[in-house]
Amino acid sequence: MTSFAFVFPGQGSQSVGMLDAWGNHPVVLETLKEASDALGEDVAKLIHEGPKEALAMTTNTQPVMLVSAVAAYRAWLAEGGAKPSVVAGHSLGEYSALVASGVLTLTQAAPLVRLRAAAMQEAVPVGVGAMAAILGLASDKVIEGCQAAQATFAAGSTEVVEAVNFNDAAQTVIAGSKAAVDKACEVLKGMGAKRALLLPVSAPFHSSLMKPAAEKLRDKLATLTLGVPQIPVLNNIDVAIETDADRIRDALYRQAFGPVRWVECVQAIKARGVTTLVECGPGKVLAGMTKRIDAELNGVALYDPATLAEVKGLLA
Repeated sequence: MTSFAFVFPGQGSQSVGMLDAWGNHPVVLETLKEASDALGEDVAKLIHEGPKEALAMTTNTQPVMLVSAVAAYRAWLAEGGAKPSVVAGHSLGEYSALVASGVLTLTQAAPLVRLRAAAMQEAVPVGVGAMAAILGLASDKVIEGCQAAQATFAAGSTEVVEAVNFNDAAQTVIAGSKAAVDKACEVLKGMGAKRALLLPVSAPFHSSLMKPAAEKLRDKLATLTLGVPQIPVLNNIDVAIETDADRIRDALYRQAFGPVRWVECVQAIKARGVTTLVECGPGKVLAGMTKRIDAELNGVALYDPATLAEVKGLLA
């Protein structure tokens, strides 16, 4: 069998009805019930009916993306799919990877990511922070441009802008306070960026402004008993595989206010002899990134019964 990894998406790929194609697949229904019980609400109804505005609320987006990804992974196993040799997740997707590996149960993870989302939103009020995708400029130049933009503010200013998602060679996401992000977009376009697109998000995820949220997350993580990983989980803050529970907790804490090093994650997965990365969960964002990061790698998506069958055929 082809050596393969499963990678799990973060926020942004959610859509109303994103699990409808699974129909009454028993494992998917069971997963939705487990999450609904853990959260004390009807998650299946939220995903099926929306509305879109409700799904886009960070406190809903994070749990529904987790549940949808875990449902697809469990369906893969139920249909006879083999376990991957390594798992990883982009930002929030790391929680899905930890559930797939057995480090967290879904019953633990669903309330945990809702707490994470709520703490992130509380840390920076809507409209105070911002994120932007910088296209067509090398990541080292983006870092340089952010530093230059921040330096334009007075000494002691609370304005901050940082490179937070290293998605591929030509796409880096920046985040921070609204004024600093706006200034950085201007500076980076002057440095040759093809585009600087403000993203429709409610908080500056993975920036240092998320430190208060991370502290709340750390407190909650300390109360949870973590399982031993059954599949290696490559984290995106250190690009490392950890087996010690305290080190896994610490990585999740730092991930909340540190950059997502996705390019390095994909390179590290390839270095383990993996040739195919299967994006498990709604959307095809990571599959596209995989091919842009390394054309030798095969990036495919698994999000419904049809794509599950395709992936199974590809890996046979």
